[in-house]
Amino acid sequence: MGRLFSVMLFALVAVSPSFALAGSSEAGKAVLPPAEVATFSNRVQQDLAARGAHVAIVARMGRDPRVLPRGVQYTHVSYWVFSQITRSDGRRGQGYHVYNLYQDAGNQTRSRLVQDTPADFFAGAHRLDAGIIIPDVRLQKKLLKVIASPTYAALHNANYSVLANPNSSQFQNCTEHTLDVMMASLYNTTSVPQIKANIEAHFKPQVIRIGGLKRLLAPAASQALTTADHGSRVATATFGSIARFMTANKLARDVYRITPDSVIRF
Repeated sequence: MGRLFSVMLFALVAVSPSFALAGSSEAGKAVLPPAEVATFSNRVQQDLAARGAHVAIVARMGRDPRVLPRGVQYTHVSYWVFSQITRSDGRRGQGYHVYNLYQDAGNQTRSRLVQDTPADFFAGAHRLDAGIIIPDVRLQKKLLKVIASPTYAALHNANYSVLANPNSSQFQNCTEHTLDVMMASLYNTTSVPQIKANIEAHFKPQVIRIGGLKRLLAPAASQALTTADHGSRVATATFGSIARFMTANKLARDVYRITPDSVIRF
């Protein structure tokens, strides 16, 4: 029986959503050549600055898209805020600070809030491909106020699940925290129950198709794969579902993607 379980668990790990174990973690050793990462991160910064974005939602492709669930393209989402920065040579200037919720590398069931640079953000990328949402000017102003306030950190729930249910406050991932901050901004509230009620009423999460056996055994592969906060259907916040919500409610000024060679509208 134990051998059978081991075989089943090995098969599960092989086919489970592989972004569960990476893609939303703080980068260690860069996957891609650092010079390419630096050039691309500067390209994204310059594009945002040229569009006058004071705050934007930026997503990276932290895993090979071929192994991600249907409907999921990006594995990590953050807010980029135009700020005064200190460069590596000590000179001061303007650029973007990146506000992340990262899954802990040492304990995948926990997360922490980390500010880093665009180059740090893309150091964890599998491919240089960025999803971008620039909120409308009114929402940008509201977001900047919340991000600069204690509310931003207060909305962090360190109990991490890759497939966190955005209608629940039991677990959280980077995309859900992004959504919670947005709802706090839109409705001028710091109340988590109110934020969750508004999400359930107005936001349509991305359905993740996962078979019954795989769902049952997934936590044995990683506790970060728990779906304990879901009912019969598993659905989570993603870059795509946030983009659809913002577009439908006329909250987005621009939604597009950047690669090293092109800028493409979704």
